[in-house]
Amino acid sequence: MADVDVAVIGAGAAGLSVAAISAALGRRVALIERGRMGGECLNHGCVPSKALLAAAHAAAAARRAPRLGLRLPEPEIDWGGVRAHVQGAIARIAPNDSAARYRGMGVEVIEAPAHFLAPDTLAVGARRLRFRHAVIAAGSTPAIPDLPGLDRVPYLTNETLFGLEEPPGHLLVLGGGPLGLEMAQAHARLGCLVTVLEAAPRIAGGEDEELAEGLRLALRRDGVEIREGARVARVEPLDPAAPPEARGVVAVLADGSRISGTHLLLAVGRVPRLAGLDLPAGGVEAGPRGIRTRTDLRSVSNRRVWAAGDIADPEGLGPRAFTHVASQHAAILVRAMLFRLPARLDYAALPRVTYTDPELAQIGLTEEEALARGERGLRIHRWPLSENDRAVAEGRPEGLVKLVATARGRLLGAGILAPHAGEMAGAYGLMIGRRIPLSALATAVLPYPTLAEAGKRAAGEFYAPRLLSPFAKGLIRFLQWLP
Repeated sequence: MADVDVAVIGAGAAGLSVAAISAALGRRVALIERGRMGGECLNHGCVPSKALLAAAHAAAAARRAPRLGLRLPEPEIDWGGVRAHVQGAIARIAPNDSAARYRGMGVEVIEAPAHFLAPDTLAVGARRLRFRHAVIAAGSTPAIPDLPGLDRVPYLTNETLFGLEEPPGHLLVLGGGPLGLEMAQAHARLGCLVTVLEAAPRIAGGEDEELAEGLRLALRRDGVEIREGARVARVEPLDPAAPPEARGVVAVLADGSRISGTHLLLAVGRVPRLAGLDLPAGGVEAGPRGIRTRTDLRSVSNRRVWAAGDIADPEGLGPRAFTHVASQHAAILVRAMLFRLPARLDYAALPRVTYTDPELAQIGLTEEEALARGERGLRIHRWPLSENDRAVAEGRPEGLVKLVATARGRLLGAGILAPHAGEMAGAYGLMIGRRIPLSALATAVLPYPTLAEAGKRAAGEFYAPRLLSPFAKGLIRFLQWLP
């Protein structure tokens, strides 16, 4: 006899969603968390990083005020006040993810570590817990590279960065992906020296190259030094005689050059949090990227077990470390696990956003990805923000909207480099997911003036050759003779 219908390991975004929906549907649910409720997103990821960025963007807005005819002094950064804002944002959101709230929903919240004893049994603290279904939603942790000398220097990850009591004097950021770029810009705008070291040929390597170039220029305007193709061979303490927390760090590059800083932030990716689960005892197959599942998120080796969030590695798709993907996983998993209905993941319309300023949002395929997939007759249409009235009026004309479509007008991907680009991403995701043609966007009535009009103008470019064709002009000449 099972003790619970659904045992959820991990109270991050994915686990909380699964637990809440399962309990609402009348299932007996145990939610198991060994750390802080809310997981990575609330405590070390989305919430504190966006709170820090909000402070940084406010400082940048003050510096841009002269462009609008306002003379303001250089912002004075109160680091203690910034920290209070970041921690206050976490504290304000925390009740939504609290153990008390979930117990009020009827969920049994168990604050203890868990590991498998058998394919249908967990050890939760000192307790044995049998389940009908288990959902592994233990998330991921920052990847720590095998870098010579790293054991001799203090370093930061996103789990420790937001606890700094003083601002870094010179922050070295190892990695030019979303986290590295967001934190680089945030600290630069808050008065720190920042250097980004990216081993790949360019930053934002997974994003559209044209949009990444615009982001690179924006970061450099903020004073971020960007070193691309810079492979770090080893790190050393800047001052070995100083206390460990004040030694500083020297990054020695493969070409022999040396870059010194006060702090080192590791932002080179994430790895699934598999340690301690004793997956072999549960008959759960996993690999370096996480729990191996089918596209309905069911384990390939144990039909009682499912996975959701960062830790899931669906066949043919791979892991995705986004909070909104965790929510998508929860919906797929509940449909398949509780309702026993066909369900499969599809990332064709998946949005991703780098929350710099301007933001870089990508929905669906980039131009490079579409070409690599062999799509024929691709149509690429752009509309620069320099031709958008709202952007010009606000003195922010840098950026563009870029659409990737088939020859028949079906949207495959959309890239946006613009202030608050993430706020525009949902419409493109809906178009791609529901196969809504570009004509719908081109003929939509949008409020004026808005940045969203740039997307409409880009879609209109798809149809311009037809409207201005010799046939269309001839038709107009003929129709003018009609009464």
